[in-house]
Amino acid sequence: MQNIVEISLLIYGVLVSAGGVIGFLKAQSKASLIAGLISGALVITAYSISRRNPATGFLVGACIGALLLIVFAVRLAKTKKFMPSGMMLVLTALEEILLLSALFMHF
Repeated sequence: MQNIVEISLLIYGVLVSAGGVIGFLKAQSKASLIAGLISGALVITAYSISRRNPATGFLVGACIGALLLIVFAVRLAKTKKFMPSGMMLVLTALEEILLLSALFMHF
């Protein structure tokens, strides 16, 4: 289970970063680019930490995910459009479930 969660954390970080780049390319949104790249880098850092210390890496990833859940929920409420904030909200919620279940199994 630990390897699956680590890999999902890496994939999630790449997707968050890619989402920021796509937001910039489609809407010329520098805020999306900056937020996406920073968030993605933080998630990838959590992945890197999880390779050495799974519990700490998963906890860091879960904290970042919790913040991103709030961000995507606010954006979805504001725009009322599923793409992209609703899709990212669902993806983040799934990652959060994986991370929290791995944490609970670890302790």
